[in-house]
Amino acid sequence: MRTFFYLAVFIFCCSTFAGAQDKPHTDQSLYVVIGAFGVPRNAIEFTENAKKQGYPAQFELNPKRKLFYVYVLHTEDRKAAVTETIKLQKQSPFHDTWMYQGLLGDNPQVVKITETERKEVIQTLVEEKKISPDTAKQVSTITTVTEIKAEEKSEVNPEEKGESKTATPLAPAGTRTFLFRITALADKDTLGGDVDVFDPDSKNKRKMATYRGNDAVTVKSINKSGNMWLQCEVFGYRKLELPLNFNNPDSTEGVRIENNVIHVPFELARLQKGDKAIMFNVYFYKDAAVMRPESRYEVNSLLEMMNENPDYKITIHGHTNGNSSGKIISMGGSKNFFQLNTDNKEGRGSAKKLSEERAMLLKQFLIENKVNADRIQVKAWGGNQPIYDVDHASAHANVRVEIEILED
Repeated sequence: MRTFFYLAVFIFCCSTFAGAQDKPHTDQSLYVVIGAFGVPRNAIEFTENAKKQGYPAQFELNPKRKLFYVYVLHTEDRKAAVTETIKLQKQSPFHDTWMYQGLLGDNPQVVKITETERKEVIQTLVEEKKISPDTAKQVSTITTVTEIKAEEKSEVNPEEKGESKTATPLAPAGTRTFLFRITALADKDTLGGDVDVFDPDSKNKRKMATYRGNDAVTVKSINKSGNMWLQCEVFGYRKLELPLNFNNPDSTEGVRIENNVIHVPFELARLQKGDKAIMFNVYFYKDAAVMRPESRYEVNSLLEMMNENPDYKITIHGHTNGNSSGKIISMGGSKNFFQLNTDNKEGRGSAKKLSEERAMLLKQFLIENKVNADRIQVKAWGGNQPIYDVDHASAHANVRVEIEILED
């Protein structure tokens, strides 16, 4: 069931997120990857920030890893990919850049850069005076930590297995390597998600950072005491919070240290009766009851949740930012839930009407995918239950849908 779902999402992502690319995605494709995220919202933000810095970033889903990969180069030219990877490692903010080969989602393999290739690129950089000769000597024979971590998660040849068993190198001073393992409590299946880190010693427990789950990440110390408050929230599951001390992490039950990596388990339970969850990664076109393409991942998570729990009955709550009346674009007869097109209908109505149509859109999506209509209720709020003030910098978060569990 899960395999089919992620394959379907992968096919969608290939056609939607990568539609602007000229090159086809094949099993010979090489990707220069600068980040990986369990939550599409974070992949979107990371991609946009990279674009603002002048990098041609795009993202796609790898359902095998259940992560969104952000990459800046897609090519079948190995030399070009190797050169770009090393340049980004040495000359950009993306020091953890790595290289993958294969159709994303179809058993992608980490690509090991040979020492000959590395030395050739570094020599070129020296000649172009982009790095100093001293720096070149320091890095010419180094295999990056990112490559080692990636190899440990990929299929390797028998003669390479000895390398993948070596201990992970110590993280830089003031940092430690963490692996936040996010799984479903019921079946231990891996879940795509991120972990937020808060400072409990600060006023109002300030959020300090977000790290991707199910992958080794370098975590910075946030205060002198070492106290941290970790929070993991994946749609369809109850939020889980965990106190942890950066200096003595294994003092927290369930946390263990292995090969210099701190393993922190997050076993998430499904939503229960009375729980309400915001669909943070469902986005609508302006003035429209039509979802943007990147919403499909989380909407399919809702469908999966309903299919896995046939006793669930839910209410879908629709919300807008403010109560102004205006234009309303509805899906019409196209049955395309995730794209504006010529079949859409345009009318006018209240903010409450718009929030109702958006909630009804999700209900219709579930019904189209064989969920019984009597399991789904809809409630429209317009702008009467905002998260932020209408003029707040984060007011866009007021435009949302929430799922409430009525029966489980």
